[in-house]
Amino acid sequence: MTQGTGRCRAHTNIALIKYWGKQDEQLFLPMNSSLSLTLNAFYTDTKVTLDQALKQDVFLLNHQKQSAEQTLKISNFLDLFRHKYSISAKICVESINHVPTAAGLASSASAFAALAGAINEAARLNIGLQELSTFARRGSGSATRSIFGGFVEWQKGTCSTDSFAIPLDDAAWDIGMLIVVVNHREKIISSRQGMKRTVETSPFYPAWVKSSEKDLVEMKKAIVTKDFSKIGELAESSALKMHATMLSAQPPFTYFEPDSIRVIQRVQELRKKGLECYLTMDAGPNVKILCRLTDMDKLKQELSTEFSQDQMILSGVGSGIHSLSENEWLLSKKGLKS
Repeated sequence: MTQGTGRCRAHTNIALIKYWGKQDEQLFLPMNSSLSLTLNAFYTDTKVTLDQALKQDVFLLNHQKQSAEQTLKISNFLDLFRHKYSISAKICVESINHVPTAAGLASSASAFAALAGAINEAARLNIGLQELSTFARRGSGSATRSIFGGFVEWQKGTCSTDSFAIPLDDAAWDIGMLIVVVNHREKIISSRQGMKRTVETSPFYPAWVKSSEKDLVEMKKAIVTKDFSKIGELAESSALKMHATMLSAQPPFTYFEPDSIRVIQRVQELRKKGLECYLTMDAGPNVKILCRLTDMDKLKQELSTEFSQDQMILSGVGSGIHSLSENEWLLSKKGLKS
């Protein structure tokens, strides 16, 4: 195909059983399987246009034409589709990222999931969602999970074709997440750099992988029985164990900031007082708090004594990728939610 347009939205996901470390850097195969919750508060909208008249790929992010280096990353991802499906056209990619970029809020997950969905639509490839998740994975590991909504498992697999995501539960049962944004700035140490250092140097890392496998089994049981307390306990434990591997790397590093610690302590205090809430953190300083939707307003009120309204974002459960109409795309470009 030489012409075509596709538009797709993908939401971010937050891992509850963490993925941290690759067994294959080129294929983005993880060391352990993981499990996430897709959120509706953050998402990426992407439009892909196949245009034979273009001499090279074009990448615009939030209306800004990106550098040759950033465009090359996108081109390499698009080549996965071009090579397999004999697409000759150059491609214009326009993305509107309704997520703070590179701040530990999974912007790359929604970005590459949306891009995979948009190229699938633009080139009329009709790739099934499970297979599409294997393509999304090649852009960002966690993007494989953003193909689906609710609770999602990323099965680590043994090769590129069997490392994919599967939906587990739509999570439409009184579950939400409150995000405390400690810092919007781009991270000093990227997730990829952090993973590589941890895998290669942390003496705790092998135990982390073994522990994660056990946690995943327990988490899936808790989801089946809708045991919110167990889900929260496992999620908090998984996050803190992951961050412990970073502190034991050489040289050690951390994504925690002073305000991250303040949120962690506050969550644990509130839980002791009877407000059931549990924290999780990815490769960034921002803290995500798993709670019941029915408790979210109360949780926000409790945290508002120390953190501003602008720092707190409330989210329900997000859906999987879906196509956008032209009108929805235009609204997104204007910064309006559709």
